[in-house]
Amino acid sequence: MRPVAALSALGDRTFGSLRRHRNYRLFFAGSGISFIGTWMQQIASYWLILELTGSPVAVGALALVQTLPVTLFALVGGSIADRAADLRKMVVACESVLGIQAAVLCFLALSGLVAPWQLYALGLVQGVAVALNAPARHTLVFRIVGRDDLTNAIALSASLGTTARILGPALGGIVVAAFSPGVAFGLNAVSYAIVIAAILAIRLSPRPPRTTPIPGVLAGVGETFRYAVSSRRVAVTFLTLILVSTFSFNFDVLLPLVARLTLDSGAQTFGLIASVFGAGALTGALILATVGRTRLLLVLGGALGFGALQLVLARQDSLLAVCVLLYLIGIFYIIWGSSSLATLQLAAPDHLRGRAASLYFFGFMGGAPLGGLIAGSLTEHGGTRLAFTFAGTMAILIAGTGAIILALGRRSSQGRRPRAARESAEA
Repeated sequence: MRPVAALSALGDRTFGSLRRHRNYRLFFAGSGISFIGTWMQQIASYWLILELTGSPVAVGALALVQTLPVTLFALVGGSIADRAADLRKMVVACESVLGIQAAVLCFLALSGLVAPWQLYALGLVQGVAVALNAPARHTLVFRIVGRDDLTNAIALSASLGTTARILGPALGGIVVAAFSPGVAFGLNAVSYAIVIAAILAIRLSPRPPRTTPIPGVLAGVGETFRYAVSSRRVAVTFLTLILVSTFSFNFDVLLPLVARLTLDSGAQTFGLIASVFGAGALTGALILATVGRTRLLLVLGGALGFGALQLVLARQDSLLAVCVLLYLIGIFYIIWGSSSLATLQLAAPDHLRGRAASLYFFGFMGGAPLGGLIAGSLTEHGGTRLAFTFAGTMAILIAGTGAIILALGRRSSQGRRPRAARESAEA
């Protein structure tokens, strides 16, 4: 019975937020369906733009218009979320816009009227909605589960997103190959209706009275940047996040190019390798949920492993080797990314909770416009080998620099303490 009891205790620890919070169960279930639909749409849109143009740079350009609004509006979204009296209304409004955008894509694709400029225009709408939605969603999670369960809930939400990375690309590849990208867009529109219903079913107590003045939206953005450099721990986390995300995490652009150019295959192989990456990320999320604690070592170690494995991946041209390495890369990716989010949110005071979440999304996606163009351009000139070599090298350098900064900070603080003790004794 001891192994059974140990496994039961491990399961209780891993899935603690789901067991303890009804509202989180509703949020989790609705989001799971929506995430799968979102990944189906991503697979379909990137594949469709590649078919329409035949250009790797065009794929990077689509990633640019989808992520550029995050650079511009994510911090604004966090500031609005901290001011919102009812976060559910803000989330429902953003999810509704995303559902309408998917429905319009479905109509254009199925009618045969779709053109590259339409994909770019609707990608821009998607980016704005995501920029405003993401900080509100993560602030809502904090409201639901509280401080004690936040790390576990973040890891479980990450496991949900990465499970969607497994199922969504696989289903997207099948749907695109068997039917058309338009059908994938339509299924995503339906998924948004489901998550909206789940969020409306959540029951929340009124937001606690504010104990600090509410700044204007733009003043709130300025306060977010001051928080980003408020301590060495927060600053290293944020800088590692934004630099690795910009230069080393461009898989949305690179994976379709790996499938078509490196492996000389089609949409189904694209779906497979994206799903394998998602399986690794799911493993990493469950590991983090079980640990249930946030350490800066996990941020830097995750980034280091993420980069080193990309250097190995750069030289592979067989499907088996690519799949094995993408699985391992997925583990390190989620450990790095989710630990960064938890670190930033837990370090923030209550009145900055939404802006701490927005700081994560600004860091994680804010550099993606530049990163997507770099990845597409490097692939254009030297194939995916050059793109992954550059990405892996940058991640290793960034993680190493962050570790050095922390080590110097500890040495400096240790040097100050003995001197302070001596001065106290002399006094």
